[in-house]
Amino acid sequence: MTGEDSRWAQRNPIKTAARNRVWERLVAAGVNVGPTFDRIPNFVGADAAAKRLADLDAWKRARVVKCNPDPPQIPVRLRALYDGKLLFAPVPYLSERFPYLRIDPEKLAADHVDFETAATAQGFMAYGEPVRFEDMPKLDLCVVGCVGVTRRGGRVGKGAGFADLEQGIFRELGLVDDSTPIATTVHSSQVIDESEVVMEGHDSALTIIATELELIETHTPFRQPAGVAWDRVRPDQFSDIPFLADLRASLERKRGP
Repeated sequence: MTGEDSRWAQRNPIKTAARNRVWERLVAAGVNVGPTFDRIPNFVGADAAAKRLADLDAWKRARVVKCNPDPPQIPVRLRALYDGKLLFAPVPYLSERFPYLRIDPEKLAADHVDFETAATAQGFMAYGEPVRFEDMPKLDLCVVGCVGVTRRGGRVGKGAGFADLEQGIFRELGLVDDSTPIATTVHSSQVIDESEVVMEGHDSALTIIATELELIETHTPFRQPAGVAWDRVRPDQFSDIPFLADLRASLERKRGP
């Protein structure tokens, strides 16, 4: 499989080319873990990157953490649970009627569910509590999955647009603000040149990047979007994400005329 086979390849040719180069680089270097193309790639050193993230004061202060559901962030979710943080993870591909799972380490312990199981997508889908966006508390730190990143906070995901969509929803609901750290963990070979990523107005920039080799605080110059750019949400996202149309209607009612 190649990056051109991705269902999202035609959305942005520049970003598609960047993610293809990263996927190919990971495989050529032999630092991928499992399949790579068309996904947030797992990588050798994911544990070390998660430890670097967890050493940050911003992580230590955070009581409520949101993390993407992908395999390379299993170590991040596991550290959140062992550190006693209330964890929220989205349903993979946002494919259910509810968008998120609430994973409470105290409840897991009371139910004799080991954290290693609960940190996987299968585990938190089985043992997490389904929640709506509207029922989530304010988030202290957000972790997103990335294919490629730049030192100034630019990012490309796998192309589906889930991360930017959820960040926009969080902002509309007041769950995050400009002070909320947005972090990721990636392999050092996923850090790419600034010229390879074009940041658009609806894109959320990273403030923290942790690799197996270093921690990057981006001091990003990119302005974070104020909410969802509904004009950029594609028809297939409305058809594939069961709750999205209802959520848009609810948010627009709250905004008023």
